[in-house]
Amino acid sequence: MDYSKILSDRVQEIKPSGIRKYFDIANSMEDVIALGVGEPDFKTPWIVRAAAIDTLEKGKTSYTSNSGLELLRQEIAHYLGSKFGAEYDPEKEVVVTVGGSEGIDICIRALLNPGDEVLVVEPCYVAYAPIIELTGGKAVPIPTKAENHFRLTPEELRAHITDKTKLLILPYPNNPTGGVMRREHLEAIAEVLRETDIMVLSDEIYAELTYNGRHVSFAAIPGMKERTILVNGFSKAFSMTGWRLGYACGPAPVIAQMTKIHQFAIMCAPTTSQHAAVEALRRCEENIQSMVQEYDRRRRYIVDGFNKLGLDCFEPEGAFYIFPSIQSTGMTSDEFCERLLYSKRVAVVPGTAFGASGEGFVRVSYSYSIKHIQEALRRIGEFLQELRG
Repeated sequence: MDYSKILSDRVQEIKPSGIRKYFDIANSMEDVIALGVGEPDFKTPWIVRAAAIDTLEKGKTSYTSNSGLELLRQEIAHYLGSKFGAEYDPEKEVVVTVGGSEGIDICIRALLNPGDEVLVVEPCYVAYAPIIELTGGKAVPIPTKAENHFRLTPEELRAHITDKTKLLILPYPNNPTGGVMRREHLEAIAEVLRETDIMVLSDEIYAELTYNGRHVSFAAIPGMKERTILVNGFSKAFSMTGWRLGYACGPAPVIAQMTKIHQFAIMCAPTTSQHAAVEALRRCEENIQSMVQEYDRRRRYIVDGFNKLGLDCFEPEGAFYIFPSIQSTGMTSDEFCERLLYSKRVAVVPGTAFGASGEGFVRVSYSYSIKHIQEALRRIGEFLQELRG
């Protein structure tokens, strides 16, 4: 049977994640130091795990409402309002999802018609463009530059808007670059959007991991809430990746349509995870601050390490990644990563996995211990020394 004639053309045309190639190779090798995975190395706080255990022991394992536990939606609304000034009605403007990833998916599906264009700030998270393509939309990349700390400028945004533009994806703090948009940068973007009917998907999953200042939510910029879908979750800041829990907030008419998709595709997010997330929002502020302090220590250490090795690296202001330039080696991002992995058994991710504008860079995660990072830097130093003869 010729499955190429049976399978969806759109699905077959989508390329697999550029991240997975190197992990698959690394998993088949011994003594590999991996700096690629975007996953906290901290355990989920005990307070959260204990809440989940208690829920299971009491047999609270049935479906919740499609939108999620009412109590959790209330806590999400309180958290966003009190921390970031983004005010939402928990009854009509919040839906609990299976990770932030589902929130992104159902937002794009609820908004796009075939042929609609979506402006995607690059380099960026690998899932945006494939979801857009599956929906029949067209992903239009807006490359950002290292000299601007990978921030989107109003001039770059204005140059890419057409009469087909439906949505802008604003992914800050940014994966893979660690770039952050401060209030003045967001206000400049908002000024451009006020002239249009363009919606915004603001992916704020790394909001808590903002250094040298606080995160500013795009939904809190005056006049932007009515056009913004804010996506966030518990994976990064609360170290709850495997719990698969996120949420999306936005105008009630949009959230109603997103909830409809969620209703038919998912039913509801995992019940145990939802109960645990209530405790995470209520009682984990100290845990978050402790993790952020440790990430900040690693951030400064690894940036200094790469710069000393001669691989220029701007200091990221958010998330837990650095995005050093490898252009001085004369290799492409793929060549650099492959040769480093095979010769020194260090796994990092080519910048091109996050869009064409990532060429000449690699993504390195510092969600690992200082000891782990030290050994990786030593091996990378050896690799570069051998290259330079």
